[in-house]
Amino acid sequence: MQTNDLLKKVRRIEIKARGLSRQIFAGQYHSAFRGRGMAFSEVREYTVGDDVRDIDWNVTARYARPYVKVFEEERELTVMLMVDMSGSLSFGSEVETKRELTAEVAATLAFSAIQNNDKIGVLFFTDRIEKYIPPAKGKKHILYIIRELLEFHPQSHATDLSVPLSYLTRLVKKRCTAFLISDFLSEVETYERALMMSARKHDIVAINIFDRREVELPNVGLMQFRDAETGQTRWIDTSDRAVRHTYSTAYDHHRAALSVLLKRCGVDSTEIRTGQDFVQQLLILFKKRS
Repeated sequence: MQTNDLLKKVRRIEIKARGLSRQIFAGQYHSAFRGRGMAFSEVREYTVGDDVRDIDWNVTARYARPYVKVFEEERELTVMLMVDMSGSLSFGSEVETKRELTAEVAATLAFSAIQNNDKIGVLFFTDRIEKYIPPAKGKKHILYIIRELLEFHPQSHATDLSVPLSYLTRLVKKRCTAFLISDFLSEVETYERALMMSARKHDIVAINIFDRREVELPNVGLMQFRDAETGQTRWIDTSDRAVRHTYSTAYDHHRAALSVLLKRCGVDSTEIRTGQDFVQQLLILFKKRS
């Protein structure tokens, strides 16, 4: 991609993501992703209705009248984006590819985090960790993330979802909120244990990016298909109703297995299709968590 074209794309995504995070997601994000807990703020005089368990007995004894402790939520979070960069994300039958949609969703989440004074970091992965961007704040940091989302070229085209999950578990010591953004086109057994381990330590949120042609085949006759991750090709007769049924059934079974695993691990999730306005799906996710 030429430098001018890249800058235009970065600017377009920045404008859209910043607007969404300010106008739509600000309050929803704050409610959906809470801080680490409650921290002591100050003491004040006791008033009727206060919980007696909050009385600060040392201060009360000093002033000969009751005082209570006031606590505030520790708002600042560390947010990690685990972004799938494998070959299958380059597919798209609509106006955008899955990777382009992933970039917009990730950028919007990043701006929402920054608006709430949270740190944001990124893990790009395939079947290996391709790049790690440590959590930080600020506009310059966000623009760097967006540029990498658009321009980064991974070394591998394969996928292993256990890799980012295991890496997150080892790397980030304190509990964080981590968005796993992927098309999840892997057998759930290959990353089931890693997801369970990571979800025990961190707040994992799964965002499944898909294309409608992965759900159902069009009836357009004989077509050659190429696996973007392995490079293997295969001819398929899409005019055969049984073939189309087998194809859609296989995807439905995969989606059901993924749903069961995410629920068992306590992982909130949403599905976003290429060509679809992702705003509504994120709002539903945020409201569900709130």
